[in-house]
Amino acid sequence: MKLATLRSEHPDGRLCVVSRDLQTMADASAIAPAMIHALAHWDTAAPALQAIYAALNGNGNGNGTVAARPFNPADCAAPLPRAPQWLDASAFLNHGRLMERAFNTPPIPDFDTVPVMYQGASDDFLGPQADVPLPSEADGIDFEGEFGVITGPVAMGATPAQALAAVRLLVQINDWSLRALGAQEVRTGFGFLQAKPSSSFAPVAITPDELGDAWRDGRVHLPLHIDWNGQWFGHAHGGEMNYSFGELIAHAARTRRLTAGTIVGSGTVSNASRDAGSSCIAERRVIEIIDQGQPRTGFMRFGDRVRMAARTPAGDAPFGVIDQRVVQH
Repeated sequence: MKLATLRSEHPDGRLCVVSRDLQTMADASAIAPAMIHALAHWDTAAPALQAIYAALNGNGNGNGTVAARPFNPADCAAPLPRAPQWLDASAFLNHGRLMERAFNTPPIPDFDTVPVMYQGASDDFLGPQADVPLPSEADGIDFEGEFGVITGPVAMGATPAQALAAVRLLVQINDWSLRALGAQEVRTGFGFLQAKPSSSFAPVAITPDELGDAWRDGRVHLPLHIDWNGQWFGHAHGGEMNYSFGELIAHAARTRRLTAGTIVGSGTVSNASRDAGSSCIAERRVIEIIDQGQPRTGFMRFGDRVRMAARTPAGDAPFGVIDQRVVQH
């Protein structure tokens, strides 16, 4: 099942069901006015939404069983325009080790055995084609391509298997970063605040079964293709994630319960192979330092565009596409 949120006068937007090929959609607000409502009442909402999805895919023109209309990602907000909680990990250890060099910080204790995670702002997520307003190019504007999950309720102390069973939807994320501010905030020991502006999401959130064998072991086994100003930047594969989403959710729930609508991110998708490129500028810059002695790639400028899409072997983009421009606030 594929779901999206249309922008509306309500801050949570309006829920719709999207066809498998992302060509048509049907309003689902009679079942749940917004996605957060559907997540809070998943046991009853999901079967009704699934019925719309089946009808939509069987009858794309809307004759008879479902009132379908063309799906336009430009009309979409983030699947959850605001969420109860946003937790982002660093589950790709290759990226984490490179970032230690970028920030000139000592190795994180137990990095190979205990996930690292921070709690970010969840009150103002951006849609897939929204301009990204930021205050200054001097802040080191960077994109970060990653995957994420949206959970149902998770009990405190849940095991990784129990946590994975709570996954309701999969999402694709651009977790924007301001690297100059991040370096300062890391040194305080209190974590990120100003360095993490609003994250962006691909238009469609999908149930795990939509990926078939590409969803296994609590990981998205697809490459995340990224272009910056029309030039290839990377296609790192989600299968190299060192911690599964079940492990990440269980880590978050060790001392507290999680409510329906919690979003957990994988952190920047990163592969050991240099041929895969990178999913953020900071990682490329560290590789340049290692290989060439100094960074050669600058951070983003106002007017720059970034495009991200996970792709199946057939070339389909199951989450749709993030395509955004950075602008001055």
